[in-house]
Amino acid sequence: MAGLLAAVALVVVLALVLVWVTWPERRLLGPASGARAALTRRDRARLAAAVATARWAPAHDEVDGRTRVLVRRACTGPDGLPVVLEERVFATFSADDPAWEAQFTEAMAGARFRCGYLNSEERDA
Repeated sequence: MAGLLAAVALVVVLALVLVWVTWPERRLLGPASGARAALTRRDRARLAAAVATARWAPAHDEVDGRTRVLVRRACTGPDGLPVVLEERVFATFSADDPAWEAQFTEAMAGARFRCGYLNSEERDA
């Protein structure tokens, strides 16, 4: 009789564990749900001040064998790391082009000029 009672108790415990693991609302309440806590008033003010001081700057990368020259509007985030607010492609050209150096130099000069223009427009606005 005791063995039967232990077997029933084991089945009940296993059923409860199975329900606990598969219960969908538990995932929503747990810390691994990806939900972020709301920012405090001070953090919101810091973030707003950082976004207000965002500046345009030239950048470049390579995607699928093509060099991209970009203009990015970025600021420093609350964690001290840069945050890209906006990114625009200024020019693209093949990364294996024989005239790559000249194209890159010209595109970066144009991107620097564009960034200066965009920064002055935002400053005057």
